[in-house]
Amino acid sequence: MKLKRVVFVALLAMSGSAMASKDLNNIPLVWSPTQSFAEFGAIDLNGLGNVKVQFNRFTDVRKNQALIAENHEKAQVRQVTTRDDVATYVTDHVKETFGKAGLSVVDSGGDVVVSGEIRDFFVNETDQYVGSITIYTTVTDAAGKVLWQGIAGGGATNFGRSYKADNYYETLSNAVLKTSNSMLNSPGFHHALEAR
Repeated sequence: MKLKRVVFVALLAMSGSAMASKDLNNIPLVWSPTQSFAEFGAIDLNGLGNVKVQFNRFTDVRKNQALIAENHEKAQVRQVTTRDDVATYVTDHVKETFGKAGLSVVDSGGDVVVSGEIRDFFVNETDQYVGSITIYTTVTDAAGKVLWQGIAGGGATNFGRSYKADNYYETLSNAVLKTSNSMLNSPGFHHALEAR
């Protein structure tokens, strides 16, 4: 009976160790910010109160669209991949953030249309989680005339236990918020919305 108990405990320990080292492949993208948009400071919405902003789904132009993070704490790099659509995830949450910031976000019939190419969406983990997002953004009027083009980007840093999905989620979510803030604080972007 005692031997069975020892074997059972050993198996549990092995199982726990295997679970701890499980690779993060094809994980979902979960929205889990630990910051609020307000933490990044006030946004000047003067002249934008009546502007209807429409978002077209961003395009993911990264070479490896499944790869969203890497852990570099050991000699063997451990990757994190997702089965979800990064472009839809980023578009939806930037739209949501714009709406919560006080802009009028519409699905169609916008005075301005915002589109973009996602060029970076990644977390690099060493002793901390460092995330970055880069979107080459285009703003057009309703007729398709380009009003502004430029880079919007955001970064986020996070601490937590090594190689944990929750920490990647938090870092990427915070980076999306920062990217939204970057757009709204860009003088060129702001002027494009005013000039529709």
